[in-house]
Amino acid sequence: MIGRRIVQSVIVIFIVTLIVFLLNQMVPGDPIVNFLGPNATEEQIEYYTQLFGYDQPVLVQYFKWIQGLFRGEMGRSVALQMEISDILFERLKVTLSMVFPAFILAVALGVTLGITAAKKRGSIFDSVISFFANIGMSMPMFWFGMILILIFALKLGILPTSGFTAFSEGAGEWASHIILPVIVLAMGPLAQFTRQTRSSMLEVIRQDYVMTARAKGISQKAITFKHQLRNAFIPIITVMGMSLGGMIGGTVLVESIFVVPGLGTLMISSIKSRDFMVVQNGVLVIAIAVALCNLIVDILYGVIDPRIRND
Repeated sequence: MIGRRIVQSVIVIFIVTLIVFLLNQMVPGDPIVNFLGPNATEEQIEYYTQLFGYDQPVLVQYFKWIQGLFRGEMGRSVALQMEISDILFERLKVTLSMVFPAFILAVALGVTLGITAAKKRGSIFDSVISFFANIGMSMPMFWFGMILILIFALKLGILPTSGFTAFSEGAGEWASHIILPVIVLAMGPLAQFTRQTRSSMLEVIRQDYVMTARAKGISQKAITFKHQLRNAFIPIITVMGMSLGGMIGGTVLVESIFVVPGLGTLMISSIKSRDFMVVQNGVLVIAIAVALCNLIVDILYGVIDPRIRND
């Protein structure tokens, strides 16, 4: 099963590279002209066009890019005049330093609140949790981010409005800069995990095997986590895998709001400067991340549910 999923993921990534490359070819503008400026001579344009291989046929450019990927080479950025792999992975570290804390926060709170709402169905706790989950699902990310900046940065002055500090430069500074982006990034997945956990738990909470376990004298904690949550976890994991992949690829808005130099802002600046090679490789990295999340979800299906593993 794992081998089959890996093959499928590789095929999907290959198709993504082809589609992104062809779409980039349709975008108007010349990265060389954009880099050199309006005062560039024909000789300069021709020299850099040949240097970066833009004078070659489209299919030749594509297959050279793919060959370079197999050698661990992504090419060179026209606008930044640097190796693309160095730029991408440096920016990716910044993005992941926000995505992983946000995802962990969303999973921990979402599952806990979802279980609580399901256990206390119809109570005030259930109503309050469901109310705020609905708000979190419908709240625009950019609006929520600006409200947090107004309150915690401008009004109270306890957190910076923007920027990013690496963890190696100080844990306190790093934490103060990512708190607001992490909260904004986690809000949507947190609400989604809460709703999905509540819904899935309600489907299994009154099943016969739960009543049998309770009749045997098994503790309520063991019933909740070993019998109920494990059987309700398949749809929850599906949502989590899709959300993690979406968070990696969807940090553009959060990074723009808080001026974080991550992968999303790099993609936006590269599109503006027509630096197509950076865009291609950035999309490739995001596609690999999403495919990897889906692969992990498929593996976890077999770990949680023996029926899937046996099939």
